[in-house]
Amino acid sequence: MDLFANLATGFAVALTPANLGFCLLGALIGTLVGVLPGIAPITTIAILLPFTFTLPPASSLIMLAGIFYGAQYGGSTTAILVNVPGESSAIVTCLDGHQMAKQGRAGPALAIAAIASFVAGTLATVVIATASVPMTWLALKFNAPEYFSLMVLGLTGAVVLAHGAPEKAVAMVLVGLLLGLVGIDVNSGAPRMTMDLAGLADGIGFVPIAIGMFGIAELAVTLGKPQDRSLLTVKFSNLWPTRADIRACVPSILRGTAIGSILGVLPGGGAALSSFAAYALEKKVSSTPERFGRGAIEGVAAPEAANNAGAQTSFIPLLTLGIPGNAIMALMVGALMIQGIQPGPQVMISQPQLFWGVIASMWLGNLMLVVLNLPLVGLWVSLLRVPYRIMFPAIVLFCCIGTYTVSNTVFDIWTMLLFGILGVFFYKVGAEPAPFVLGFVLGPLMEENFRRAMYLSRGNPWVFFDFIERPISAGLLLCAAALLVILVLPAVRSKREEVFQEE
Repeated sequence: MDLFANLATGFAVALTPANLGFCLLGALIGTLVGVLPGIAPITTIAILLPFTFTLPPASSLIMLAGIFYGAQYGGSTTAILVNVPGESSAIVTCLDGHQMAKQGRAGPALAIAAIASFVAGTLATVVIATASVPMTWLALKFNAPEYFSLMVLGLTGAVVLAHGAPEKAVAMVLVGLLLGLVGIDVNSGAPRMTMDLAGLADGIGFVPIAIGMFGIAELAVTLGKPQDRSLLTVKFSNLWPTRADIRACVPSILRGTAIGSILGVLPGGGAALSSFAAYALEKKVSSTPERFGRGAIEGVAAPEAANNAGAQTSFIPLLTLGIPGNAIMALMVGALMIQGIQPGPQVMISQPQLFWGVIASMWLGNLMLVVLNLPLVGLWVSLLRVPYRIMFPAIVLFCCIGTYTVSNTVFDIWTMLLFGILGVFFYKVGAEPAPFVLGFVLGPLMEENFRRAMYLSRGNPWVFFDFIERPISAGLLLCAAALLVILVLPAVRSKREEVFQEE
């Protein structure tokens, strides 16, 4: 009964005219950035973070969440028509979706992508609502040692699931941790690594780093990529898939939803990993695997269901434990902290309207996205015809405005540009920026919980490993150690490199 009462509270919040408007706005912007190649949802969320200052906490998180899962819908449009994924999780959709478009079946491919995303989003919302209650009970058992160990596990998961060499991912995490500690030490009041710059007294701003790494850098990298727009003149006369298509896709959608719901919770997982895993499973269970890569509609349905389910269930560790599982969730943590809310299990108790309002808005947002994606597909195709070099200057301008409005200092703009250059450098050397951002966000929290745990234990480090007194903390550290051991196994490393080469 508590679940239904909580959902009733959530829908009471989500169905207010203002929050319905922000949910629609987030879904609309998410679809738009998903459709346009090179403008990732993390870029958009980073740009819009400063503009959420004046919004109520629930409204800002509802809008930002809508952008995230809305981009999973829109990314399939570009993947199918232009063979360029508008979002990283739509890479797999290119394989069969673009082949279907070449065969004159772009309409059914777009329709099944939207249907799969809606079904998966609806089921994933149910998963989040039902999982949140036991997660609340577990979260209340967390103290400083458990929080520290959980963050270690989260960063380890980010290393394991990051693209490229694990050594580079470890280096990115460590650099992020170090830069997160820049500023005034809370305990001693002494400046740390500020280089006597007044702009660094309060630490490096999260918004300039986020916009620089995922805004300027992503735009600069995408600007140099050629795009094939030959299919944008196609007329969509037959949009709805046949009964045979739907029958073939129902099991694929359910399997993709299950995989996405599970993998989305994992640290470093989320939408992209879920879509690859779902596609691999469909190819393995199919009686005709040779069809995949040549226009199999199941190859569109499964990854699209998985990426949307994974995008939504990645909110579970954020909303219940306050731990971001990926870079976008790290931005969500930033959004909560901007509103003066400390992420963690207390949010469910002290801010039930915020917590359940966001969950209820996900179902409403998925319903809105079906309306936005199927009838308006012609509008999205028209937007794809706009040359990217025309949009680039306007996006850079919005990046600068968004960064400046945080503290009204030019120093933040220079910081943004510096990290934009660093982001391009990291891309060139094959180092993924997501572990860096996770390290930067979790660094101060890890230090705070580490110091608190050491203070309470009178300087005894065994407090983190004590299976009798602290079984949760010891278990989390054991899982982190197991992940690192598995990662260094030759067979696992070779398989991992093979998967990422396919991406």
